[in-house]
Amino acid sequence: MNRTGPIVRDYRATPVERGPLLRGGRVVARVVLVWALVTAALHLLDVWLTGFAMAGWWQPTVCALLLGLLTAVVWPLVLRVALPLALFTLGLGSFVLLAAAVLAIFWLVPGVELTNIRTAFVVVVVMTVVNAVATSLLAVDEDELFFRRAVRRSRRSAAPEQQTPGVLFLQIDGLGHDTARRAVRDGTMPTLARWLAEGSHTLQHWTTDWSSQTGASVSGILHGSNHDILGFRWYEKDRDHVMACAHPADAAEIEGRHSDGRGLLAVDGASRGNLFTGDAPHYSLTMSTVTVLGGKRSARRRDHVGGGYWAYFANPVNGIRTFAGALVDAVREVVEASSQRRADVRPRTHRGGLYPLARPGTTVIARDVVVSALIEDMLAGRPVAYADFLGYDEVAHHSGIERFDSLAVLRTIDQQIGRLHRAAQLAPRPYLVVCLSDHGQTQGQAFADRFGESIEQYVGRLCGAPPPRPRRRLFGRTPAERSTRRAAEGWQVGAALAEASSGGGFVARRLRARVEKAGASPAKHRTESGKPGEVVRAAPGVVVCASGHVAMVSFTEHEGRVELETIEREFPDLLPSLVDHPGIGFVLVRSREHGAVVLGRDGVHRLASGAVVGDDPLADYGEHAPDLVRRVDTFPHCPDIMINSRYDPATDDASPFEPHVGSHGGLGGPQSRGFLLAPAELADPGEIVGAEHLHRVFRGWLTDLGHPEPATDRPAPQVADVAEERAARVR
Repeated sequence: MNRTGPIVRDYRATPVERGPLLRGGRVVARVVLVWALVTAALHLLDVWLTGFAMAGWWQPTVCALLLGLLTAVVWPLVLRVALPLALFTLGLGSFVLLAAAVLAIFWLVPGVELTNIRTAFVVVVVMTVVNAVATSLLAVDEDELFFRRAVRRSRRSAAPEQQTPGVLFLQIDGLGHDTARRAVRDGTMPTLARWLAEGSHTLQHWTTDWSSQTGASVSGILHGSNHDILGFRWYEKDRDHVMACAHPADAAEIEGRHSDGRGLLAVDGASRGNLFTGDAPHYSLTMSTVTVLGGKRSARRRDHVGGGYWAYFANPVNGIRTFAGALVDAVREVVEASSQRRADVRPRTHRGGLYPLARPGTTVIARDVVVSALIEDMLAGRPVAYADFLGYDEVAHHSGIERFDSLAVLRTIDQQIGRLHRAAQLAPRPYLVVCLSDHGQTQGQAFADRFGESIEQYVGRLCGAPPPRPRRRLFGRTPAERSTRRAAEGWQVGAALAEASSGGGFVARRLRARVEKAGASPAKHRTESGKPGEVVRAAPGVVVCASGHVAMVSFTEHEGRVELETIEREFPDLLPSLVDHPGIGFVLVRSREHGAVVLGRDGVHRLASGAVVGDDPLADYGEHAPDLVRRVDTFPHCPDIMINSRYDPATDDASPFEPHVGSHGGLGGPQSRGFLLAPAELADPGEIVGAEHLHRVFRGWLTDLGHPEPATDRPAPQVADVAEERAARVR
């Protein structure tokens, strides 16, 4: 990256696109219309609602005026005291408090009968809906609603003006570079397309680590280190524990292992909707900061009223609007899933159960509170903020990476990015917007659906586990049973799977020859130990942990890394069957003779020497694959066998080890290519390989813009030291 010195461009002189509100408002019209509609609604409630009555014609008009004064003047003052109640009830407490206030105020109006707080609650909800509808009717489009709220908040901001530009890092989770390019081309992302057409921004790809998932990428981007992060979940043999990035306690521990106090956001920055904080003093919806029952709280304090997350649900109108959007999205998910089933779209996955209710949590609710928090950050003049928009990744997992409903979610994220860009003009400092993804996604039929059994079941069977008993739900078959049924109907696939253990691949033949030469007993499938484990075993003494397109196998009866020669002796069928399986691309193991080796169906790649015997098993996984795999081999918790799914460049698909359509976590195809869209005036970063490299690029940009370097006396953590300390405590 070439730097020519601090950027001193006058951003204030740059024309900024304006939203509809900033060309003129409709305050008087809005007040009159809302007053009229609330008056009419009160008349209807007088007729319809039991326990609510008004004796005279003038009372609805007066009560509507009092409601308006309550919500516009009195209520913001009450919230300074009542905000915690509103927060912890996700807005429901706001309605309860408003109902109590309405009950008291209406009691003072002669001739008005309001019998109890339950009736008052109904009145408040109806009035809030009417208010939201009236605001929508007055708006030219949704942008005007957005900017009206932003302007009101900017008037309350007293942050001093600053000339040093701030930076918003907006992460679209799971959006690969190729999909982003097509979305720009096809009009799915008009905001990004306009920036590129105007030349204000440039678009490029960056290469992820082998672990192409949010945990490794965000830790590397925000903290400058993702050492020993093997997947979104992985097994640590020294303490018999599965680490999960989405578990609060594990996320906090992962951040503790990698944070040195000098993260990307350490200087008055903000982390919104992320897995980790990047050492930001301001954060919300960040997994590593979630209080764990019985655990220690972070020494830092999360934002209170100043953070958009904390204040968002205190506003009843926000709650109504967001939950209405969530309901619409849940219905949309049911309709789209039904359409896929009727059209027999493949690949597809199970989208029933609670998923239609869980999906809006990322596509609507989390998105809205993150945007609200970012507005607060800009109005407060914070120098840098990093936010994750998770909705596309979640929907693409279940629908597909470029299916209609996934692209529809992508369009709403693009709309929010455009709004934030325009709202930045209200802030006390100029802001640059950098958009990126933490990884892409590679599409394909799930491994269990394609081959009739999960990777855990397959490895377990090869290691001597008894076949699982079929289990049935009360109402129909389980997804695993449905996957087995589909595979059984495709008998040719089943035949290919049966031949895997006796197949004729080049490497499989060599491995079997080594086993026979060593005189290993094929009947010896495991060592004996009566010690129970806390983690579920795929077979006695065998743990299999799947994370997207990667699966990790650990042999718990052995300490440390188990070598290839030991695996051959104790599980003679395992490695030959793995490399011959049509759904497995390559496996990484450690050899006593050659060090780290990558095994494929028809070739071996010795990572220490770079020598390749036969066909290179990493040939289809990118030019950086050997270096990325070699790095993982050095990790303290690298499993005994690391399995990557098979990527087919002809069809651009791979079968993930989890029940997803679009997936990631390993090497192969679009999952390894994230996108980066940055202002053209920032230094050209060149080719970027790995999340830690991307961190250095971002740090350089902040330095060029004049941001101070973070200072801390805390030494950089050493993951190996942390692991040794934990192992000592366990012993």
